[in-house]
Amino acid sequence: MARVETTSSRPYHLVVFGASGFTGQFVVEEVARTASEGPKGSLKWAVAGRSKQKLEKVLEQAAGVLSKPELRTEVDVIVADVGEPDSLAAMCKQAVIVLNCVGPYRFFGEPVVRACVENGAHHIDISGEPQFLEGMQLNYSSQAAEKGVFVIGSCGFDSIPADMGVIYTRDQFRGTLTAVESFLTIGIGPEGGCIHDGTWQSAIFGLADSPNLQSLRRKFNHKPLPTVGPKLRRRGALFYSNEIQQYALPFMGSDPSVVKRTQRFLAEEHQATPVQYGAYAGVGGIGSIIKLMFAGMMFWLLVKFTCGRNLLMKYPEFFSFGMFSKAGPTRKQMEGSSFQLSFYGEGYTNDQDPALGKPNAKIRTLVQGPEVGYVATPIAMVQAALTILNEPAALPKKGGVYSPGAAFAKTTLVDRLNKHGIQFSVV
Repeated sequence: MARVETTSSRPYHLVVFGASGFTGQFVVEEVARTASEGPKGSLKWAVAGRSKQKLEKVLEQAAGVLSKPELRTEVDVIVADVGEPDSLAAMCKQAVIVLNCVGPYRFFGEPVVRACVENGAHHIDISGEPQFLEGMQLNYSSQAAEKGVFVIGSCGFDSIPADMGVIYTRDQFRGTLTAVESFLTIGIGPEGGCIHDGTWQSAIFGLADSPNLQSLRRKFNHKPLPTVGPKLRRRGALFYSNEIQQYALPFMGSDPSVVKRTQRFLAEEHQATPVQYGAYAGVGGIGSIIKLMFAGMMFWLLVKFTCGRNLLMKYPEFFSFGMFSKAGPTRKQMEGSSFQLSFYGEGYTNDQDPALGKPNAKIRTLVQGPEVGYVATPIAMVQAALTILNEPAALPKKGGVYSPGAAFAKTTLVDRLNKHGIQFSVV
C-alpha cells in the first residue's frame, strides 16, 4: 500500500513544485480550495520553486482570490531548482506527494522524477508529452516499485478525462466493451481564449523529436494487445463528423498513447478485455479548416529546423493564429471556456460471444468540464493527489510508473471529479 502519512521528517502531504509558473499558480489555488478534503479533514502543504519572492507573491495572490488571508502565513515556502539535485532531494524528503508543474517535461521533468523515486515521494505531473511519460516508465518503474513510490503522469486535461472516460464507459457498459471513439469539442466565451505558450513549446519539441519516440517504444518489447471484436477503423486526417456535426481530425495530444498504456496494464494485470481507442477533436467549419491547414503547414515546415523552431517559440501568437500566447488566457477568458468529450463505445452484451458475430450493443458517455488548461487541469491534478492520500488501498499493489487509468481504475476518482465540476455521465 502507498505510504501516505506525514511524519516529523516528512511534514507535507503535498508540495506544489513550480508553484510560481503559469499553471502552478492555479494549482496552488486549487490545493488551497480543497485543503479540507485532505486526510482527517486537513492538508499539510507547501509551495516550491526557484524564487522565494515569486512564491510568496503567488501565495499573496491566492490569498486575495480566495479570500483566505491565512495562506500568507500558514503555507511554507521551499526553494528548489531543477538544476540543483541537492535542493530537489531536500524538497522530496519533506513531501508525501510532489505535484510537478515544471515543464516542458522533456527538459525539466526527469530530475524531479529521479529525486522523488530516490527520496520516497510520490510524483504527479500534468505532462502531455508521450516521450517523457513513456521514458519515465522505461527508466524508473522497477526502481519506483522497489521504493513503494507511485509516479503518475498526465494527470491534467492530458489525459485524465480521456483515460478515466474510457474506464467509466467500460464500467457503465453491460457486457464486454471492445472499442471507443472520443470526440473533443471546446467552447469559448465572448472574451475569446488561448493557451499559454508552454504547451506550444512542448508540441514543437515533441514533433521535432518524434522519430526517437518510436525507438523508445521498441525498447519495451511489447507484444501487440489482442483485438476483441472488429478492428476499429481509423478515420482520415480530416473528415466531417456526424457525431459532433463539424469537421474533425485525429487528436494530436497524448490521450491515445496514455489510454493504450492503461489498457495494456489492465489486460496484463487484471485480465480485462482491452478496449480499442480512437481520439478525435472538432475543428469547426470551413473557415477554421483553412486557418488550421495554413498554420499546420507552417508549423510542419519550421519545426524541422533550429531557426524555424526559434521563430515558432518567439512568435507563438502569429504562427498559431492567436491560439497560443506568452501571456496565457485571462481569468475572464477562462470563465467563459469549457470542454466536452463525447465517447461512442460498442461491444457485446453478456449473452453474446465476442468471437461470434458483430458487436450488438452501443453506449454513449460524456465528460464535460471547465476551461481545459488552467481550471480543469488543476482540478484533475489535485483530485488525483487527494485520491492517493485518501484511498491508498485502492491503488495498484506495488509502486511504479503508471498512467492515470492504471493507477486510479479501482478508486473513486471519477466521483471526486464529478463533485468538482468535471462531470461524467451516460447519455
